[in-house]
Amino acid sequence: MLKKYLFSLLILLISSFANADINYISEGNKDAKIEIIVYESLTCGHCASFHKDVYPGLKEEFIDTGLAKIEFRHFPLDYAALQAAKLSQCQSDNSLNILKALYSNQKKWAKGSTKEEVNENLRNFFVSEGINIDFEKCINDKKVEDFVINSRINGAKDYEINATPTMIINGKKFEKALNFKNIKNYLEKMI
Repeated sequence: MLKKYLFSLLILLISSFANADINYISEGNKDAKIEIIVYESLTCGHCASFHKDVYPGLKEEFIDTGLAKIEFRHFPLDYAALQAAKLSQCQSDNSLNILKALYSNQKKWAKGSTKEEVNENLRNFFVSEGINIDFEKCINDKKVEDFVINSRINGAKDYEINATPTMIINGKKFEKALNFKNIKNYLEKMI
């Protein structure tokens, strides 16, 4: 029993160190009273709508004012979402720029029936948008891939995530519809 425990602890430590230099994409005051985590899949239409219709209001009223911080965690629902998530994390600059571009242009890249087609569509999209990234390095980076997959595993384990987008506010799953009015009303009670 002790061997099994020590082995599990060793695996946990190794995986923590392996991803130590990769951070989730986030915005806001790191010491904010309100911590928002959003689990999302880059091929999810509802996630794209969240970024278009809900996030701008959250950013303006809660994040830019220092009341909240937000962290975007990956929960890829398919191969294209996994590959896109790897690309969004690859530069480790914590920037939302690639995430925004991917969500606002899903129809341009989120297609393909084979791995090769998915990767080619993503590559073409990045070139057409002028996003300068070492595509091959990012797509083949095992450390970033493990980071993205572990995000999904931990989301399911820690918060019982089973759909995207799912929002966690100060450690609790937000159970109402993810529209700005519902979220704003909830957050205002926390201030």
